[in-house]
Amino acid sequence: MTLKMTVENALQAKSEIEKLETQGYTHDDIYIFAHDKKRGKDISKALHTEEVGMKEQGFLDSMKNMTVSRGDELRAKMEAAGLSTQEAAEYEEELDKGKLVIIANKDLN
Repeated sequence: MTLKMTVENALQAKSEIEKLETQGYTHDDIYIFAHDKKRGKDISKALHTEEVGMKEQGFLDSMKNMTVSRGDELRAKMEAAGLSTQEAAEYEEELDKGKLVIIANKDLN
């Protein structure tokens, strides 16, 4: 099952991740997305969550993401983390507003 949510900041993200852990999710099951690439990496590192990479996307999609817009890259990564195309588009709009998106998916690991 894939859980997804939006939060306003890293403090709220930490709280939600702690709740997910009590539900049996591990840090390897949880992905955090931010529109700003550096912000996303910093938060993922600080909260010890996964980043979508080659394992989830495959080699070709990972390479393709190096040449597309940030929005396209984020939607592709959110789909690789378990969202439908429509859900990824909706959550990418939330990222445009400065929010963070958390996706928890046990089926990827």
